[in-house]
Amino acid sequence: MTDSTGSPVQQSTAPREQEQDQDQELLLDRHLPAFVATTRQHLVVEADRSRTWAALERLDLMQVHSPLLDAAMTVRGLPSRFCALVGRGAPLPPPPQTLRLVDGAGPALPGWLALGTRPGHEVVLGAVGRFWRPDIVWYDVTAMTPDGFTSFLAPTWGRIAAGVSLLPYGRRRTLVTYEARTAVQDDASRRAFLRYWTVVRPFAGHVMRATLHALQDEAQRPDRTLALP
Repeated sequence: MTDSTGSPVQQSTAPREQEQDQDQELLLDRHLPAFVATTRQHLVVEADRSRTWAALERLDLMQVHSPLLDAAMTVRGLPSRFCALVGRGAPLPPPPQTLRLVDGAGPALPGWLALGTRPGHEVVLGAVGRFWRPDIVWYDVTAMTPDGFTSFLAPTWGRIAAGVSLLPYGRRRTLVTYEARTAVQDDASRRAFLRYWTVVRPFAGHVMRATLHALQDEAQRPDRTLALP
């Protein structure tokens, strides 16, 4: 192929890669295809997909900070801390020292489990709980499988599926999408969740953007070895 001057033009393999990705079903669609609320954030990273995925594997969510994020996490935990203090709930477990999205064992958090990974493309986590309550109650997912999460339809409980996916954006850049979906089965719990979601959605978006920017910083660090084309 040549350009308008007759000079040869190097063709990118990115369109073919994008077509192959589009033929793949999203793990997020597989495990939570129907939902009552969702939020998505996108960011272009100045690194190819292999380097961006390597950064995602290294990313420690416990190291993601911003003034608003830290304040929101502190305020969100106050009701549970108060209930535990007055004897109306179990003491809060200590936070994990590290928390990684790409971990086959799943995150070390109550109520959360790994739903699946397509290396280099997508990772999805799930959670089951009553997270709209002032004192959050998490479902015991110790023995739950990804298929069990997908088919879980018990009333009064909600499910969250959160996924990060990567697509090539030209030859040397990556489009990263972070999406979180929520499904709630019964009408009363759904109404309670949607009231809660109206308040917390801006904070959820901020947390997701902070996570994407931390990933961007990690992938674009100049001391990291560049992936081969």
